[in-house]
Amino acid sequence: MLFEKNDKILFIGDSISDYDRARPVGEGLFNAWGTSYVSCVGATLCSAYPELNLRVVNMGIGGNQVRDLQKRWRTDVIDLHPDWVSVLIGINDVWRQFDSPQMPETHVSPEAFEEGYAQLIDQTLPAVKGMILMSPYFMEPNRQDPMRARMDEYGAIVRRLAEKNGLLFVDLQAAWDELFRYMHPCNIAWDRIHPNQIGCMHIARQFLKAVGADR
Repeated sequence: MLFEKNDKILFIGDSISDYDRARPVGEGLFNAWGTSYVSCVGATLCSAYPELNLRVVNMGIGGNQVRDLQKRWRTDVIDLHPDWVSVLIGINDVWRQFDSPQMPETHVSPEAFEEGYAQLIDQTLPAVKGMILMSPYFMEPNRQDPMRARMDEYGAIVRRLAEKNGLLFVDLQAAWDELFRYMHPCNIAWDRIHPNQIGCMHIARQFLKAVGADR
C-alpha cells in the first residue's frame, strides 16, 4: 500500500470532493470529511489500516476550476503540510463552456488548464511524497457527445501531466464507462456530474485500487 504510518493525505478539488465538508479545514469530528468520495476513502483507509494512523483532509470547494486552486494552493495545500495530495479538478473548467456559453470569462481553455495544473504540480512536488491525479469526467457513455469529447480532452491533459511527472493517474472516466455497461447514468447522478452514494463509492474504489489499498 502506498501510504505509510502517520501519513497525511489531502484531497482537493471542486464540488465532487466538497459535499458539505467542514470549514475552514475538512478534518476532525462530526463528519468533517463531508459525504463525498473523500469520506468513503477516509473511512475505508482508517478502518482497514488502523495501525497506520492516517490523516485524511478534504479541501474541496464547489464550483472551483483550476485557476481557483491556484489562488488558494498556498493556504489550502502547502501550508497544511500534507504528505500526499490528491487532485480532482477540470469538470467546471469544461462545464462552463457548455452551461454558460455566453460567458467566455468563465471558460478555461485546454492550454490554460494545462498550464495552471502544471504550475500546481511544480509547486507541490518538492514538499510532498507524491500526488494522485484523478481525471475529470462527464457521465455520458456517448463519446461523440460534445461535452464528453471535450472532457476527454481535459482528461488526456491530466494523464499527460501525471506521466510526465511520474505520478499516479486515476482514470475516472474509464471507470464510469465500465459501470454504465450495467447502470444508466441517471441511476448515479441526475446532472451526470454529481454522484449519489453509489457513485461516490465508485470513485473511492478507483482511488483505493490505485494506491494499493486491498484490505
